[in-house]
Amino acid sequence: MATHPAVLGRFFEDYVVGDVYQHPLGRTISEADNTWLTMLTMNTNQQHVNAHLAAQNPITGGRVIVNSGLTIALTLGLSVLDMSQNAVANLEMTDVRLTHPVYVGDTMYAESLCTGLRASKSRPYAGIVSMVTRGLNAEGDECISFKRSVMVATRESGIGQGHFPEAKTGPLQDPAASAQQ
Repeated sequence: MATHPAVLGRFFEDYVVGDVYQHPLGRTISEADNTWLTMLTMNTNQQHVNAHLAAQNPITGGRVIVNSGLTIALTLGLSVLDMSQNAVANLEMTDVRLTHPVYVGDTMYAESLCTGLRASKSRPYAGIVSMVTRGLNAEGDECISFKRSVMVATRESGIGQGHFPEAKTGPLQDPAASAQQ
């Protein structure tokens, strides 16, 4: 019987330039998601919260459009598990392109292409991972894309590892197996 330690994401040495990482989680955007983020960020454009006003928008077909800040944050968040779970710093985000509207009820997915790797010159425990990430709706429309660079810990650094507590009662065991002995 083996114990598999609590480790999430990739470390610097796990990335390969040219590989595409299809992020496993998708997320359906609710009306509450859109309204809360719009109000939280003080975005006063009523296209995000006023269905009556949005009905006049020829670009959106009269539908309430999801706040682009939510589209960016969600797409970035969907990529974290694979691309920056073990990051120690976000360094750059550029070339954000919003290419297709996102609506309440849309389910978003994301994928990233690793475009560059280099060891950090100032931090020997990390490297720089560069990527292009895009968000797709369930129909396959590309809704957003952006470039990003993050500083990711190396496996040898120990960062992001060994945080799971040791149980004072010892290793987890099957009570039925113990009773049979």
